[in-house]
Amino acid sequence: MNNSGLAVEVSKDRNGTDQILLRNPRGASTKVSLHGGQVLSWRTDRGEELLFTSSKAIFKPPYAVRGGIPICFPQFGQRGSLEQHGFARNRTWIIDENPPPLHPNDACGKAYIDLLLKPSEDDLKIWPHSFEFRLRVNLTADGNLSLISRIRNINCKPFSFSIAYHTYFSISDISEVRVEGLETLDYLDNLYQRERFTEQGDALTFESEVDRVYLGSRDAIAIFDHERKRTFFIKKEGLPDVGVWNPWEKKSKAMVDFGDEEYKQMLCVNGAAVEKPVTLKPGEEWTGRLELSVVPSS
Repeated sequence: MNNSGLAVEVSKDRNGTDQILLRNPRGASTKVSLHGGQVLSWRTDRGEELLFTSSKAIFKPPYAVRGGIPICFPQFGQRGSLEQHGFARNRTWIIDENPPPLHPNDACGKAYIDLLLKPSEDDLKIWPHSFEFRLRVNLTADGNLSLISRIRNINCKPFSFSIAYHTYFSISDISEVRVEGLETLDYLDNLYQRERFTEQGDALTFESEVDRVYLGSRDAIAIFDHERKRTFFIKKEGLPDVGVWNPWEKKSKAMVDFGDEEYKQMLCVNGAAVEKPVTLKPGEEWTGRLELSVVPSS
């Protein structure tokens, strides 16, 4: 589980589901639930929460929690026959006590937890592919948060999947935020039946609902929050696409697990593999990495 001497605490939430708190020596922390293998909190060493969770979020299975970092697998959005964003975020994961080894750099000096999801008989009825989904959540000495996913095909035939880390960032005000690293990229706009456009601006700013998937992005994206004077950096490997979502006013009012005005305090920017699904032959394994950091900005 974690042998670095850093704090790893397991407790139960109000519904009896195990959750794991990782803490580094400086006091930064992250909280992970076995419901969905979902990161629910990421705090700085000053106790400042960096992830958004709705005040109306439903924490009771089988609902997905509106906030944190839900894992969308094996489907993103409604691009297939499964429920929206697939079933991984609605399943109970287990702690993986004996995971296959990762590179030593993925453990040294970090508080971490390894989780595992395997399909149930009911899952196999709706998506007939056997897999092992291993997730390591790391909190570094600097307070950076990383998620490493390893998905193995233990089936006798190939299968394909999409995946996204649907990260809800906590921001001061959506009108005070800009995203850099997406300029000149093509994107699919879900507000226009996934029609393909090209990003024309030097930075992405927000004045209305946005629901896009940027294609073939570079491996580093930045979210500048001018009012809070901080910048989130998103680094990724094996995740060529970037989803960007803010529901804005009208859609916020239609969601039962989301406050009417909460769209102002959140922005989803997702490392994803969506346009070209990942295909695994029998026995093959895919690895994807997401690393989040935050720094003060002037």
